[in-house]
Amino acid sequence: MEQNKSVVQTSNQNVMPVAFNFFDPVQFETMQRVSKMFASSDLVPDSYKPVLKMIPAGANEGQIAAIQQENAAAQNKAIANCMIALEVANRIGASPLMVMQNLVVIYGRPSWSAKFLIATVNTCGRFEPLQFKFIKNGNLGKVEYIEYVWNQSAHRKEAQKKEFDGTNVEDLVCVAFTKKKGSDDVLESSPISIRMAIQEGWYMKSGSKWQTMPKQMLMYRAASWWTSVYAPEISMGMRTVEENQEIHELRENIDYTDVTDEVRQEKDANANKTAIGFDQGAPEGDNPGTMGVVDTETGEVKDAGDSGDAAGTGEDAAAGNQPQGENKEDNPGF
Repeated sequence: MEQNKSVVQTSNQNVMPVAFNFFDPVQFETMQRVSKMFASSDLVPDSYKPVLKMIPAGANEGQIAAIQQENAAAQNKAIANCMIALEVANRIGASPLMVMQNLVVIYGRPSWSAKFLIATVNTCGRFEPLQFKFIKNGNLGKVEYIEYVWNQSAHRKEAQKKEFDGTNVEDLVCVAFTKKKGSDDVLESSPISIRMAIQEGWYMKSGSKWQTMPKQMLMYRAASWWTSVYAPEISMGMRTVEENQEIHELRENIDYTDVTDEVRQEKDANANKTAIGFDQGAPEGDNPGTMGVVDTETGEVKDAGDSGDAAGTGEDAAAGNQPQGENKEDNPGF
């Protein structure tokens, strides 16, 4: 019995490698085959499936070749996305399908759903299930916050201090906490509150879930902050979907000046007003000896003095004259 048990354990270890090696041809080929299978499934999200174009009737050879090339590129992109998801799933010990369902690209950045982070913490085996506690601080009252408004005359966004009327809004504070298994130390996240959501600009944006489901959003944000501090290897340094959406909007509010019109006007007024040629003489007041002259035969740029000497030497040579004081022995020609 013990011998059979050890054989089974060895077999399981061979089936699930510790990490994929992209530089191993055997593993890379296996990942490609598995990725093709996932890319052909209807259960994975659209970002992991190729969007193929149909060849219209009556298309010529050029159109058919172009469509086939686009379809091949779409298939390669879908397979690449699936391979990355497989590598992430293997690294954190999760189901590949679960990773694909919860890994969303927001403004070019991969993002986790908050539910996935909570589930991963609860099933990783290192911690007790994640819990949340709420603290009620009464109604908010008046809360000041900063909003960036576009100034058309200045061609930029400017910060404006505004006031939110939270007289009828309860100021809830949420903290995520749990324990390591076998330890009595409580691991708590930083507190996240409705007041903070207002001051950071999350609460007032259009379509914000902070107004309709505040407790849920507080728990999601607290769980994300807890994971970032105590288990960053689970999130792999990636933020949640909601965080990336809100941070992207904050980046759009960075103060800047739009100088497009000014640059265009200056270019139209000053660009290409004076034609400059290579054979143009030195401007008045400049030392002509320091100006470069382009040799029309070789294209070499020479100093004005050197070009004159070179021209004189060439004329002497053309006339068959040798420089005085030199003979063939003194000037062999190299």
